[in-house]
Amino acid sequence: MPVSVTTDRPNMAIRKILTYPHPVLRQKAEPVTEFDDQLKILVADMGETMFAAPGVGLAANQIGVPLQVVVIEQNTPERQDFMALINPVISNGEGSVFDDEGCLSVRECLAKVRRFKKIHVTAQDVEGRPLEFDAEDRFARIIQHEVDHLLGTLFIDRISPLKRTLYKKKLKKILAEDEA
Repeated sequence: MPVSVTTDRPNMAIRKILTYPHPVLRQKAEPVTEFDDQLKILVADMGETMFAAPGVGLAANQIGVPLQVVVIEQNTPERQDFMALINPVISNGEGSVFDDEGCLSVRECLAKVRRFKKIHVTAQDVEGRPLEFDAEDRFARIIQHEVDHLLGTLFIDRISPLKRTLYKKKLKKILAEDEA
């Protein structure tokens, strides 16, 4: 099972979450090659940002850092916690589930998206150690959603063209109101 990251570091920063149509969200993230203190700070800040949003997952490019890093909630009754996946790869998708998704970077949109029910994940932890595990159901959905971000794909790319067009019209109104 993946290793959780504790969030006990003082002075963690909540970072700004970019929203669609920001161009970084369409950028393919680069692999992490240095497993250093900067990576640990990034991961801790991402966890803090995700919980503050509040969300259940966050990809680094959502905060303007185009690196292959995602964090996913791993809360227990005792504590609020998360896991980090560095350079994650999904394989061996099984089954199919159609369920609601939303996104911290896609404002005011909830839509049904088809995802694998079960996936196999390989990644690294913040120390660079290999991770390998199977994920199912909601956990698998969150991982697939976040890994899509690393590929420059948003969940609205997985909805029907009609629904996507309707969302883009709605977003134009939201953006116009923001400027007013």
